[in-house]
Amino acid sequence: MHNIPVIEDQNTEFKVSFNTGVIESLVAFANAGGGTVYVGVDDSGKLLGIQLAKESVQNFVNEIKSKTAPVLIPDVNVIEVDGKQIVAFQIQEYPIKPVAVQGRYYKRVNNSNHQLTVGEVVNLYLHTINSSWDTYVDALHTIDDISLEKVQKAIDLLENKGHSITEDPLSFLLKYNMLREDKITNAAFLLFHKDDNIISTVELGRFQTDIIIKDSARSKSDVLTQINEVLDFVRKHINKEIIITGSAYNTERWQYPLEAIREIVLNMIIHRDYRSASDSIVKVYDNKIEFFNPGMLPDDITVDDLMNNRYKSTPRNKMVADFCKDLGLIEKYGSGIRRVITLFKEAGLPLPKFEQISGGLNVTVYSKTFEGGDSDKVIGRVGDRVGDKVGDRVGDKLSETQKRILNLMQQNPSVSAQSLSEEIGISKRKIEENIRTLRERSKIVRIGNAKSGHWEVLD
Repeated sequence: MHNIPVIEDQNTEFKVSFNTGVIESLVAFANAGGGTVYVGVDDSGKLLGIQLAKESVQNFVNEIKSKTAPVLIPDVNVIEVDGKQIVAFQIQEYPIKPVAVQGRYYKRVNNSNHQLTVGEVVNLYLHTINSSWDTYVDALHTIDDISLEKVQKAIDLLENKGHSITEDPLSFLLKYNMLREDKITNAAFLLFHKDDNIISTVELGRFQTDIIIKDSARSKSDVLTQINEVLDFVRKHINKEIIITGSAYNTERWQYPLEAIREIVLNMIIHRDYRSASDSIVKVYDNKIEFFNPGMLPDDITVDDLMNNRYKSTPRNKMVADFCKDLGLIEKYGSGIRRVITLFKEAGLPLPKFEQISGGLNVTVYSKTFEGGDSDKVIGRVGDRVGDKVGDRVGDKLSETQKRILNLMQQNPSVSAQSLSEEIGISKRKIEENIRTLRERSKIVRIGNAKSGHWEVLD
């Protein structure tokens, strides 16, 4: 006796009669994990039965074959239950996906059929052949659009990691399969593009409230440069404690575990869906940071799976991810989220919140309440006995050079690093180091971009 399921689920569908919906369900099952369509059963699981003529089953199979591509041929069983005939069409997961019914593509998600978008169709195909979008030739850009100097810097980094590399930059790209017959791949462009490009835009903001923005920036760099640019912006706008221990060296503690923030940023940039028209967005608030990244989780991975480490990592950009792994930026696939959660637990902070919104993944991290926000950038403590004033004194000590920089910026907010170098009489590099320190201490903020913006000296 055949046991017919009582409810529809990921692998079960009920249909009252044979129609196009039966074929759509078989296609959806073939594009997922396989399943069975029972014809002669209503949505509630009630057995109604179906009238069959001599050639009915063969005609059903012929119609399925004629309307699917690649052709699907299901296993068919006629089941007798209480004198009623139920037809069960069973299909296995198809090895080469996606499968279509009259030009439309479906995939089984929970207990319903989801019609795939063009992007989802492409992703399903790439996943089937164990490939990804970034491995394909970039039809919009040429070798002239990438910087061979950046490639050489990457080679130097790899050599420092113990890799033995004898190739010049072009040969290196060929070796990594990023250059094919003088055409670059999407990965090569993402990793080494010469000029800023909108494809990699990350919007950065320091928010006082949801509508009041205190500082903003935009990064359009290659993904390797962008990792540091995003981390620098976050570090600039989060708090840091100077903990006076009584020993020769004091210790620092950031508002968030920086290693975890770095992991989130790496995941955001490396696994982003660069075909999406949406930008990545980072919003820094007083007591939380939001990281939004275009690109949903794979259908077979839920947010709960992420939080509980019940998933197998499937990098969206396999070539970029492999290269970053060689550079030592990521350790291994699938371990990043687990490290983030562990680091926040160890810091005694709330666990990050992961949610899928607006076609992407949003990660929110929370801190303990720090007094003041940006204006009290450095907070000092001696154990639990001495208050914030000690730390403020430690953090607020400025060198004479830094005081002169602040004075000149007040006189001329648009002053450049080169002009400051000439006025003060030290190298431009030293000026930039002092500016970085002043920004980290929230003594100054940059309003607008590097070319047309200006400096604002904070009280």
